[in-house]
Amino acid sequence: MSVHPIDPAPARPHRFSMIRSFVLADVLTLGNGFCGSGSVLAAMQYLVTGEDGWLELAMALLPIALVFDFADGRVARWRRRSSLLGADLDSLADVISFGLAPAALGFAVGLRGGLDVAILLYFVACGISRLARFNATADVLSDESGKVKYFEGTPIPSSVLIVVLLAILHFAGRTGLDLWLGAWDLAGLTLHPLSLIYVLSGSAMISTMRVPKL
Repeated sequence: MSVHPIDPAPARPHRFSMIRSFVLADVLTLGNGFCGSGSVLAAMQYLVTGEDGWLELAMALLPIALVFDFADGRVARWRRRSSLLGADLDSLADVISFGLAPAALGFAVGLRGGLDVAILLYFVACGISRLARFNATADVLSDESGKVKYFEGTPIPSSVLIVVLLAILHFAGRTGLDLWLGAWDLAGLTLHPLSLIYVLSGSAMISTMRVPKL
């Protein structure tokens, strides 16, 4: 009578320690995400209170997010340390800071017509798609050293230029009811021509133009 050996119990998978896996670059990336989230909340507070300080804070946080976004990659290369979460953290933070937050600011300054909102949603969708494409094609676009030499479509942080324009209009008193370029009524829906800058920015993100990576 043969005795079959008892199969050993399968090894239990090790728990992934998220906090212990973080490196300094990830902390900077989270700083980017915190600034973007804070900008959205400050824009919401501005809509509730009407106090200009909240809108100005919402605008000021996004250039700071850009600094964090610029720094995290440099720090990762300088220290030659990255984590398994790094790329995903970066994309998620960028969606908030340079996709959702600029759209929320546009809404806060007066782009609230039906067509305006559709355009803002299009802009956010373009930003999400842009980041997904980069993550999917980074290996193909990288050279022998693993460095990506160019982007396809404009990088999503370029949306900070829209925030700069909104800040200029805010301090010039050309937001809200006095929004620059006024408003059009199209088939019962309101369109502010200013919202078309979001169309241009979003479309540039998902285009196939090659933009050298600095």
